Amino acid sequence: MEFSILSFCFFAVFCVSSGIHLFRCWNGSARSAYTKPLLILSLALFYVCSDDRISAALLAALLTSWAGAVLLMPRGNKWFVAGGISFLISHILFVFAYTPYIVWTGVRWWAVLPVFCIYIAVSAAVMDSIRDGTPGPMRLPMFLYLAANSVMNLFALMMLLSAPESGPALAYTGAVCFFISDCVLFLSRSREIRDRIPKCGFIIMLTYILGEALIAWGLLLT
Repeated sequence: MEFSILSFCFFAVFCVSSGIHLFRCWNGSARSAYTKPLLILSLALFYVCSDDRISAALLAALLTSWAGAVLLMPRGNKWFVAGGISFLISHILFVFAYTPYIVWTGVRWWAVLPVFCIYIAVSAAVMDSIRDGTPGPMRLPMFLYLAANSVMNLFALMMLLSAPESGPALAYTGAVCFFISDCVLFLSRSREIRDRIPKCGFIIMLTYILGEALIAWGLLLT
């Protein structure tokens, strides 16, 4: 892994745009959306310029995450669904990015399966919390989306168990942040719950940005 001047420039753009975006989210500024398109796009460009052995799956996962974030910018269920589909694809692609680093004989299934059950239980609890305010046709797809995020986390965990080193640890931490971001995003669709979560928009974006960045850094170091 070698960092060129160009990679440092793209990482600087990512850091600056993330800082501005989070600052505006903290202050509840509607203008925070204007920095959103820069976030993951600059991270993807940083990744491309930082490693000779580029993972097509990771790059595609970052780009579909970027597309999902952009599609979620307009309000409305149609945009929410479109963004969700793009993020769903990104979770599947992240799984493909983790898979080459998993040594299946080293996976401790007795530890992995209970953790996966916890993810599914949390996903079910989130959906139950927003059940009344969620249109019937959207409930199952939203739950399946969280389940897909849970599977992505499961593969990140298996990568960590296969090689308990700093890279996989960062990637798994990023996957957990991504899951938290999606759970809070779904909970925020209930106005009653959203009002009880302090700085809800800030939490969603902080965990999302950290999630994407830690996954990319983790796989760079793996």
